[in-house]
Amino acid sequence: MDKKIDFNEFIASVAVENQDFVRELHERLIGLGCKIEIKMAKSGYMVSYIYNKRTIANYVFRRKGMLVRIYGVHVNQYEEVLETLPDEMIQAVEKAPICKRMADPDACNPKCAMGYDFWLKKEHYQKCRNSAFMFLVCPQNNPFIRTLVLKEAEAWGTEA
Repeated sequence: MDKKIDFNEFIASVAVENQDFVRELHERLIGLGCKIEIKMAKSGYMVSYIYNKRTIANYVFRRKGMLVRIYGVHVNQYEEVLETLPDEMIQAVEKAPICKRMADPDACNPKCAMGYDFWLKKEHYQKCRNSAFMFLVCPQNNPFIRTLVLKEAEAWGTEA
């Protein structure tokens, strides 16, 4: 049986310089009605924030550190926020693979959820949902991550 993982166990594994950010964003997301799910993965914890059975974002651990994956289903409602991202985060979006299913519906598993179609810096993108908005959690990125995650959570909250 899987051992239930406590938020404090997870937070202890987060780099000290990011702990306050992660705690504060956690409180905001829980306050917006999100549920948290914490699991162990091969590379560390995987922490998901879920609103109405849909994952909004999760933290994953990789060699270079903890990353946040934002599921930007509503990205078209806050594209102006993308315009404020620092170059490093824009490069992460640009490097993300295209959504094969958008390019050719037969090129990807039909059960795969469609990626995201959006504009950034006057460029049109169709990116895979699993890596389009995957950013390193670090002090310089954290304010932008907070804004993106909260915009997505708020957009889910306004859906009927």
